[in-house]
Amino acid sequence: MSLLIKIDRYLRCTKMPVTRFGRLACNDPRLVADLRRGRRPGPAVIERVDAFLRDTMPTEMQP
Repeated sequence: MSLLIKIDRYLRCTKMPVTRFGRLACNDPRLVADLRRGRRPGPAVIERVDAFLRDTMPTEMQP
C-alpha cells in the first residue's frame, strides 16, 4: 500500500486536517499536499510517517 493511501485512510478515520498531520508526523505542514502533487518522499520521511501512523493508529483501523 502506498504511503499516500495509508495517510488518506488515516486522515479519513481521524478527521485530522492535512496540515496538522504533516506537522505532527514530519514537522512539514505541506507534506500531504506535496505528496498529492507528486512529491516522492525519501526513506527518512517514509520511516517518520510510518512510525507516526503505527504509534497513533486508532483502534478501529488496526488489523
